Formats: sequence, C-alpha cells, structure tokens
Amino acid sequence: MKIVVAPNAFKGSLSAKEAAEVMACAVKEVVRDARVEEVPFSDGGDGLLEVLRDIFEGEIVDVEVSDPLWRRISSSICIAKGGRLAAIEMAKASGIALLEDNERDPTRTTTYGTGELIRYALDRGVKKIVVGIGGSATNDGGIGMAAALGVRFLDEKGKELEPVGGNLIHIREIDMSGLDPRIERVEIEVVCDVDNPLLGENGAARVYGPQKGASEEQVEELERGLENYARILKERLGKDVAQMPGAGAAGGMGAGLYAFLGATLKKGIEVMKGLVRLEEKIEGADLVVTGEGKLDNQLFFGKGPFGVAECAKERNIPCIALAGAIDEEIRLHELEEVGIIAVFSICPGPISLSQAMKDASRYLAQSTTQVIRFFLRSRQGNT
Repeated sequence: MKIVVAPNAFKGSLSAKEAAEVMACAVKEVVRDARVEEVPFSDGGDGLLEVLRDIFEGEIVDVEVSDPLWRRISSSICIAKGGRLAAIEMAKASGIALLEDNERDPTRTTTYGTGELIRYALDRGVKKIVVGIGGSATNDGGIGMAAALGVRFLDEKGKELEPVGGNLIHIREIDMSGLDPRIERVEIEVVCDVDNPLLGENGAARVYGPQKGASEEQVEELERGLENYARILKERLGKDVAQMPGAGAAGGMGAGLYAFLGATLKKGIEVMKGLVRLEEKIEGADLVVTGEGKLDNQLFFGKGPFGVAECAKERNIPCIALAGAIDEEIRLHELEEVGIIAVFSICPGPISLSQAMKDASRYLAQSTTQVIRFFLRSRQGNT
C-alpha cells in the first residue's frame, strides 16, 4: 500500500515538514509495511522557507527587519546552495503571526520589512528572488516593500507618506527615482497562495481585511484606498493591476511587486507542485492525506490542500484533509468537486486555541491514525 502525506504548515505549531513527519509515523503505526511518501507542501504562505531550503539545499540566514508595526525583529531568508537564488517568506517579516490579536489593524501595518529582506538578497548578489506572499498582516498594496527599496509616495502637497494601508487613499504621486537600480538585474518570481484580484468583492480588502483586524468601516476605507492606488499606478506607471489575478494576494502585495519590481506572479500551488515533484510522488498512491492549520473558503482560491486534492482527483485517488480548525462557513458540499472526499478537525473536543497549538503534534498523529484505520476498514468492506 502506498500512502502520500502532503500537508501545508499548521500555522504557529507545526511546519509542513514537521506535520508530514508526524503523519508518516502515524501511518506506519497502523500499516507497518506501507510505503509512505512525505511531501511537505506550501502554497506560498507559512512554511515556504523550510520547504524551499530542502529543495535548494540552502541555508537560512537571520536578518534584522521591521515587523508590520515597525518594531525591529529578527527575520530570516533562505540562500540557495551556490548563492544565485534567494527565497523570501513574507510572513517572516510582515506576517499576521507576528502580532498579538489586539495589534491587528491593516490600516496601520506595513510591508516595509519584506522590502528589507529583498534588499538583503540584493546585497548578497543573487540573480533570482522567489517571494512567497501568504500569511500577511498587511493591506498596504506593497507600498511598504517599495519604500524599503527607495520608492517614495507623496500626498497632494508633495509630502512623503508613511507606507501603511491607511495612507493608500492619500497617494497622489509616486517618485520612482530612488528605486534600487539592482532590481533591473534580478529576476523576481512571486509565489501567490491565492489568485484574488486587487479590487471588488473578491479583492484584498473585502475578503482578507476582516481576518487582519479591519472593522467594516476600515474595510471600505481600505477598498477606497486600493481603488485610488490602482488608479495612480495606471496613470503614473502604466500598470493596470485592478483585476489582475494574484494582485490582491497578501493585501495587494502581488500588485506592488508586479508594478514596482517587474515581478512575475505565479500560483503557488502550481509552482510548488513542480518543485516538490508532487505529481510524480502521488502516482500510484492508494490514499492522499493533506491538511493545514485552518480550512475555510480561501481553499477554493488555490490554497495548498486544494492543489494536493486536485492532483489526486486527476488520478482518481481519494484525498482526505485534516485541519486544526474548520470554518463553520466553509462550503463543504464543494469539497468533493475539488477532490477532497472528507475533512476532519484534529481537535478532540472544545479546547482553547493555545491548547490546540501546543498539542498539535499529538492531535495530528491521533487523527491520522484514525483516518488510516477507517480507510483500511472501508477498503476491506469493498473487496
């Protein structure tokens, strides 16, 4: 029997690699002679750095940057073996996990720290930069990132604006004269965990703003700010980002990387499927088990479990998803359409978030064990 375990990271508790190891051990406890393929996965959000480090045989280097609220923190970047490629995980500098619940406010947060990571990669002389832009705490359209690389954003009086989400609506001019010239000599590839446009009902502010702490009034304020931003980008730089797929990822970071750095935006699941050789490893499997910290309707915009399930469905392989939490509004009836035949929470009952995260490894192992036992019994019943 061949079983593939291909989880995303369980944010705040287990990396994708750690989750895969836990699940593989649980499978082996039930089916000792099973062939288990561990495929730690990432869609561009949390866990990307560790996955890419293993793929590129790289080293993770500590870098001091600004967090979403401008505090200096120790972040990290992956430099691939040979030094020609750098991998950056936006969440390590501008991520929501860096903030306490009461600090979340996308009108005040910035992507400046991610720009500092890009600048560090330029200092290392790399030729290509891969940027994963999931898990952000921001809705600034990437202006913080651009500011860290020398771009200035001016109001109607010519005064430089602080590059935060709440100031998008005040931008009247963009001064590109100070942009780091090394950008022109580097290829930048953006790994998006979702393909949302910048504006509208499926855009950056309305879909993700509330998750980042925005009130209903702030969501509308951010939407108006992004509308102004998109207009200025089109008028001043000739970049039309309003409805571009992926432009709304990470609070508009996709739009900023494309507009200012000439980056190429790619769906994270497509990029990662190739890098981790998912299609090759899943071939001939009897069962695929995927999962992540929380499953909600973002799944349908191209999150990691979606890509894994899609790959399994193409080969008529059953796929089951495990999650630390399952959003009560998730469209469960649509899961089978994308290839997930069943989804289960790993939590044993009503417990606190801190308890769930603390014991995630144990709960994931227990749930994987039960899934495999049930799968074996169902196969016996069908033979």
